[in-house]
Amino acid sequence: ELMTGYTMLRNGGVGNGGQPWVLRWSSRIRLTWLSFTLFIILVFFPLIAHYYLTTIDDADDAGKRIFGPRTGNELCEVKHVQDLCRIRESVSEELLQLEAKRQELNSEIAKLNLKIEACKKSIENAKQDLLQLKNVISQTEHSYKELMAQNQPKLSLPIRLLPEKDDASFPLPKSNRNCRLHNCFDYSRCPLTSGFPVYVYNSDDYPFGSSLDPLIKQAFEATVRTNVYVTENANIACVYIILVGEMQEPVMPKPTELEQQLHSLPYWRTDGHNHLIINLSRKSETQNFIYNISTGRAMVAQSTFYDVQYRPGFDIVVSPLVHAMSEPNFLEIPPQVPVKRKYLFSFQGEKIESLRSSLQEVRSFEEEIEGNAPADYDDRIITTLKAVQDSKLDFVLVEFTCKNQPKASLPTEWALCGERDDRLELLKQSTFALIITPGDTHLVISAGCAMRLFEALEVGAIPVVLGEQVQLPYNDVIRWNEAALIIPKPRITEVHFLLRSISDNDLLAMRRQGRFLWETYFSTSDNVFSTVLAIIRTRIQIPAAPIREETAVEIPHRSGKAAGTDPNMADNGDLDLGPVETEPPYASPKYLRNFTLTAMDIYRNWNSAPGPFHLFPYTPFDPVLPSEAKFLGSGTGFRPIGGGAGGSGKEFQAALGGNVPREQFTVVMLTYEREEVLMNSLERLNGLPYLNKVVVVWNSPKLPSEDLLWPDIGVPIMVVRTEKNSLNNRFLPWDEIETEAILSIDDDAHLRHDEIMFGFRVWREARDRIVGFPGRYHAWDIPHQSWLYNSNYSCELSMVLTGAAFFHKYYAYLYSYVMPQAIRDMVDEYINCEDIAMNFLVSHLTRKPPIKVTSRWTFRCPGCPQALSHDDSHFHERHKCINFFVKVYGYMPLLYTQFRVDSVLFKTRLPHDKTKCFKFI
Repeated sequence: ELMTGYTMLRNGGVGNGGQPWVLRWSSRIRLTWLSFTLFIILVFFPLIAHYYLTTIDDADDAGKRIFGPRTGNELCEVKHVQDLCRIRESVSEELLQLEAKRQELNSEIAKLNLKIEACKKSIENAKQDLLQLKNVISQTEHSYKELMAQNQPKLSLPIRLLPEKDDASFPLPKSNRNCRLHNCFDYSRCPLTSGFPVYVYNSDDYPFGSSLDPLIKQAFEATVRTNVYVTENANIACVYIILVGEMQEPVMPKPTELEQQLHSLPYWRTDGHNHLIINLSRKSETQNFIYNISTGRAMVAQSTFYDVQYRPGFDIVVSPLVHAMSEPNFLEIPPQVPVKRKYLFSFQGEKIESLRSSLQEVRSFEEEIEGNAPADYDDRIITTLKAVQDSKLDFVLVEFTCKNQPKASLPTEWALCGERDDRLELLKQSTFALIITPGDTHLVISAGCAMRLFEALEVGAIPVVLGEQVQLPYNDVIRWNEAALIIPKPRITEVHFLLRSISDNDLLAMRRQGRFLWETYFSTSDNVFSTVLAIIRTRIQIPAAPIREETAVEIPHRSGKAAGTDPNMADNGDLDLGPVETEPPYASPKYLRNFTLTAMDIYRNWNSAPGPFHLFPYTPFDPVLPSEAKFLGSGTGFRPIGGGAGGSGKEFQAALGGNVPREQFTVVMLTYEREEVLMNSLERLNGLPYLNKVVVVWNSPKLPSEDLLWPDIGVPIMVVRTEKNSLNNRFLPWDEIETEAILSIDDDAHLRHDEIMFGFRVWREARDRIVGFPGRYHAWDIPHQSWLYNSNYSCELSMVLTGAAFFHKYYAYLYSYVMPQAIRDMVDEYINCEDIAMNFLVSHLTRKPPIKVTSRWTFRCPGCPQALSHDDSHFHERHKCINFFVKVYGYMPLLYTQFRVDSVLFKTRLPHDKTKCFKFI
């Protein structure tokens, strides 16, 4: 029954009939109630809960707050939570304590590190002090040993003995023809320490003075006024000089009158000993009017001599004075290259009077073998030279008849043809210039021959002198075979072969030597007069006077500013560059060989072509350079006691070694109104080893600021005031420069100390060359047929700029006093090219290129004010300078080189027992 009722309910009814409406109603009631219940729960319950919670949180009693934010203490009301909070607080406190301890330990560590660094610095300073003390002790020991080794006291100059006013007469030679220095010269008037005083008579005080050529007299007087040997005190004079020619023909005095006037000179002393009679020739037709005059024991200097008149070793053959009152124009002098010219040789002349023709004289072969030379070879010479000209083998030009009236000449002498300018034009096209000596063998030299020689040397035509009996100018001190060919006349048939066989290198060498002789001894009145005095002074073995130095006028300045050390300039690590010099600075030794130089080196000084140990402008008449000893003798094997200790490792670093183990250098810095840049550059020199002093050449008319404080770099700083703004002032031989080595440096150049020291070491190995850092080269511009200046970086160079370079002080004298004035004038005109001029000079003298030392690209000052080299016209001016200098020298003296010196292992950190040196690559 239950099952049946259940089934009936499922089927919607009760019993068989069912009542579905009851079930439907019951279902609706349940759904409605369920929906209402859900509504109440979902809507009203959240609202009631929100209200309840809000009411509780806003209650005044804080203890009734249940769901609001609470403090840490409130959250720790539960015992477990409170334990955790206590643990957290304890850990936080311990962490704070540990952090404080950590900071304290870090502070202590920093203090200890500072102490360690201070100790290291003090140790390094102590090592440096110890090294300096060792160097001082070593140098003192060397000096002591050198003094002991000399084993002789220093000699002081003897007291100068003044000659008596009335010289005691000494026996006359049998004939004036036999006069030599030993029997016709009074040595007592010329002590070694006399300085060779020379007294020059004023020709205007004597009647013959009005007959002198005005140009020659004016040039002679101008030369006398500037000569260092001339004195106005006749009582102490060693030599007395009187000018007697060239005389003008219409007013020339008679020989007897001139002789009486000479013998009446106030210091003639009966025989004219220690007198020099000068007869200069300005024209080829100058007459030998002294031939018939008794000159007694007086020496004679002129251009024309007969054998019975000329006294070898006593009289002097001088060159003609062509450029009496003017300097030679270098722009008109042809270049020395190309070597070969249009004509192989040339000759123009006419013989007015000759001896009997040798071709018409019947002579046997035996007579010629016996040495009886024919009376006159000129006919044979004419025939041979004409045959060479007609053969057309070479272009030659020989003319034995003048187109115009020939110049007056002596008997048997070949007279000059045409005017001087016409003759020079022909010689400019001639490789060789023939000079035929007079047919009269008794005429040892004539003014015409001397004039031909002068003109040939002037334009670079190599002289070929036919006649070995000739006495060329200054023949007793000049080796003429280095600049000319002197051929006996009997070899006239072999002359053509001989001239064709000479190589181009030999031709250029002879032409260069001839140009040197002409510039040094012939070109100006100063050169002629100085040469005559030098010959006499050299013969009697008196040393030359010291050359003058530029007196440095110091600009007062305040110093005391402590100079810092740029770490980029002086960071050398553990490398010891050498001792920082202390007071007093060590100057290079002076030249102590003055009294033996003349006797030992006479021929080398007069004749040597430019070479590594001889600078050709230095001749016996040039004053002695006080610092020349090291330059000429540093490589001759002399080794001071104690040298040779700087072989490797620590010894190499600490000592210079070599043949001159003790030496310093001077920095010469040119500046112009750039005070800040200058001060920075000076500070960078602080602590530089082997620095003697710094000479600042102040090139501005405006003086430095009065409140400018100069840095104290441990060595003297000499600020020199100049007379004018000139780049030539960089190379003036200032008397404050006491070392042979000069480091010329711009005020905006940056060089590290190790770079400077490396350059100094390299220069000591090549003292005759420029050693520096920035290299340049010259190039030939084919389209324009001219030389160019090139500053591009290249593996090949021919110049080293003197903005950072070492050179010998010797070159400062030569640049300022010997180099042609035209070059210095162009430097002043362009305010440029002084470095090129110095490179030309040194290469011309040594025939060697400069040496480049590799730097670390720190040469120029970053951020410094603009320099002259940044001007657009800078390079155009340097192009012009090079081409002008080539014209002055006559050729391009610069030489290319791919050689440079690199610092290999010089700064490498190696143990002291290992080798440390530099190599050349």
